[in-house]
Amino acid sequence: MKLVLLLLLVTEASCRSHSSGCEKGCDCLGDLKFTICSRASFTRLPSRVPPNTERLDLSDNWISIIPERTFNTTRKLRVLLLQNNNISVVEDGAFSQLEFLQKLDLSWNQITTLSEGFSIGLASLQELQLSHNRLTTLGSRTFRHLDSIQRLNLTNNSIQTIQMRSFSSMSLLRQLHLQDNQLTSLRSGTFSMLRSLEVLNLAGNQISEVETGVFKPLASLTLLNIAKNQLTTICFKTFLSIHTYSTHLLLEGNPWNCDCDLQRVFRKLHSIQRLFLDDYYNLTCSSPPDLQGYLLINVDDELCIAETVTVLIITITVIITLLAAMLMGERKRRRRKKKGFHWTHLMGAVT
Repeated sequence: MKLVLLLLLVTEASCRSHSSGCEKGCDCLGDLKFTICSRASFTRLPSRVPPNTERLDLSDNWISIIPERTFNTTRKLRVLLLQNNNISVVEDGAFSQLEFLQKLDLSWNQITTLSEGFSIGLASLQELQLSHNRLTTLGSRTFRHLDSIQRLNLTNNSIQTIQMRSFSSMSLLRQLHLQDNQLTSLRSGTFSMLRSLEVLNLAGNQISEVETGVFKPLASLTLLNIAKNQLTTICFKTFLSIHTYSTHLLLEGNPWNCDCDLQRVFRKLHSIQRLFLDDYYNLTCSSPPDLQGYLLINVDDELCIAETVTVLIITITVIITLLAAMLMGERKRRRRKKKGFHWTHLMGAVT
């Protein structure tokens, strides 16, 4: 009985797969509204996909271009998987007919640029996967139609530049993954509209400069990962500007310059109850040379206390010296004034 049932299921699936509305090499599961065309060695997008398809899997093929208005016969798509192809060109308006699409996966391709028309028609998209491509710049208008996006993954590209307002339409974005790119600095205004952002992953870049107000707009941030960058020091106000209820910071793997200024910054950060330095005990010094390889937590605070005392003594000495010089100058001025008055008085008496 079980064997008969299995044969019936196989026969039914075979009939569905090879129906007139299904491309050869695809499995069209009409009842489930799935069309699976993965690993079919396609070099172009299939022309015959059932119009009621809501999930289309085209992963692991050899597709190289997504032409304009390609999906005009599959407008009900909610999930479109194109990962692990050879896509290098996405034409303007390629997804313009997909008003119901919620997830688009373009990861593991060869995409170097995304034009201003890339996001046309993607107002319902909630998740966009663009990791492991060759992007170098995020344009100010590339993502402007992504009004509903909640998760954006740009991991492992070659991104060096994020233009102002690149994320301006993403007020609902909750996760932004930018790790393993080539960013060198973070400018104020880069994340200005991301009020709902909870996770910002910037690990594995080349960041050596962070402007003070860059994280200020992130009112919902719970995790900030800037590990494995090129930070040698940080400004206390950079993290003080984060006004969330609870934010976890990841900072290890940076070449920290463990001078007294840095130690003072971390002492202040520890005093802010809403900030959690999750990997503080793993922070390693790269400089000065005599502290290279030491854990920051093991650096002797007494050295900084001694430095502070020395600076204080020098300051007091300078102040005393200046006061003494001013006092001596005042005395000399008074003496000259007194001598001048006495000489004039004598001249008047002789006359």
